[in-house]
Amino acid sequence: MVLSCGGTEQVEAPQATALPEEPALIPLPAQVSWESKAYVIPQQNTICYTGEGKEASQWLEALLSKAGVTVATQASGDCGNWKIEQDASLEGTLGEEGYQLSITDDGVLLKAASQAGLFYGIQTLRQMFPPEIEKQQLESQVVLRQALIEDQPEFAWRGTMVDVARSFFGLDYLKRHVDRMAMYKMNRLHLHLSDDQGWRIEIKGWPKLTEVGGKASVRRGRAGFLTQEEYKDLQDYALARNIIIIPEIDMPGHIYAALMSYPELNCDDYTNLTPKRATPPEMFQDYNVGWSKFCLENPEIYEFVNDVIGEMAEITKGPWIHIGGDEIEDPRYKEFVVKADSIVQTYGKTTIGWEEVTKAEVSSSLISQRWHGKVESVVKDIKTIHSLCSQLYLDHANIPGQENTNNWCKKDGVSLEDTYSFNSDDPNVIGVEAAVWSEFVLSDEMLDNRFWPRAIAAAEIGWTSGEKRNYDEFKQRLGKHGDRLRALDINFYRTPGVDWGTEKAVPGIFSNFIPLSE
Repeated sequence: MVLSCGGTEQVEAPQATALPEEPALIPLPAQVSWESKAYVIPQQNTICYTGEGKEASQWLEALLSKAGVTVATQASGDCGNWKIEQDASLEGTLGEEGYQLSITDDGVLLKAASQAGLFYGIQTLRQMFPPEIEKQQLESQVVLRQALIEDQPEFAWRGTMVDVARSFFGLDYLKRHVDRMAMYKMNRLHLHLSDDQGWRIEIKGWPKLTEVGGKASVRRGRAGFLTQEEYKDLQDYALARNIIIIPEIDMPGHIYAALMSYPELNCDDYTNLTPKRATPPEMFQDYNVGWSKFCLENPEIYEFVNDVIGEMAEITKGPWIHIGGDEIEDPRYKEFVVKADSIVQTYGKTTIGWEEVTKAEVSSSLISQRWHGKVESVVKDIKTIHSLCSQLYLDHANIPGQENTNNWCKKDGVSLEDTYSFNSDDPNVIGVEAAVWSEFVLSDEMLDNRFWPRAIAAAEIGWTSGEKRNYDEFKQRLGKHGDRLRALDINFYRTPGVDWGTEKAVPGIFSNFIPLSE
């Protein structure tokens, strides 16, 4: 209490603002300087943006609205306590996805060369807000630690792969997965759309693929498929969050769902099925691989390949088509891969294939996805996505002996530390991708458990340079994300050795942000 200037009236002294602790940001920024000062978000706020900053201003407005404050937005560069500046000239220092974030007494300034950089700056801000903001509107004042952050990713490719072919995961779950990826600055979602157990994308020229193949699944798994409109919707949703969808049609092996749907793609007497684990019209619900393939001596299969790739290219907004190409032995294999790569290029897309495809003389533009590291490529200096099964196959156990997990690549599982231990100085590696195959992953909760929190480690190894990473320090930051993951209703695995905080029952929601207006 203090005396008023009249000396007779007591008034309340202003309360000092408590200094927030340093936020546990993931991925760890390239450069960050925390100040011993706070910025209290006022009740009245104005967002001003320049260039292509409108979308970022909408994300920020949604975030601030959930903080319970009033927000106005203006297309101007010199106003307000929240400034968003898009300046293409910054690409030389920040790259395409980097950003600068400054929090001072005057407010918040976010600068980037592109919409992607601005979006990632908003994600960093989001992690500075209390985790409760993910599930409800805040009622208390939000205080931010003042800071100067300059950040950009180590790798351009930071992805996850969801196998929807063996057990189906539909549009709603995939959108939630996109939201979670975006929060941790991941930017590629690879969908494994076809395999022996099921076909998951509508192809209008070959309707039986979904009429027949879409009804199949692995034992106890879920069947279904994405219509082309749903696929386009998912892409738009992902692109608004700077995530590009990569569709995979696995061939010439792992193809029984198509062979079941169109038996004429088989050889006479089904000699292309060895051993005959199933024959049309039987569904294949087991887990074996390497037994089905196209009848590669039949030239008519290329009509099918051309039609399918053509439709996929037409409805795919990203630049890549994945042709699979793993786990098959056939004297015509290399011929097929070269032709499939050529077909993809004909439709204006870049081919991706599992590393086996580089045994053939594919084009130098093809991207190899390395999953076991045993193939000696005949194409030199080919770009590579790192998905080594011993580090990034997250269908493997979180800890030794976990039920309903694979163990063929690494008997004791793929631990959080295994994922985080990735490092590469190979100039041809363009990034990392964490994969979950769904033979034993039969529900949304199980897929959550496999991806999270190991996908967060994958996000950091994709964004943060190796010399800045430290596993023990990462675990400390990761534990502080426990409340946020719970608020988002993610059924994440509570990795031993990480302090996840107090478990509380919280009503989760499935949407991270107010949607962008049309």
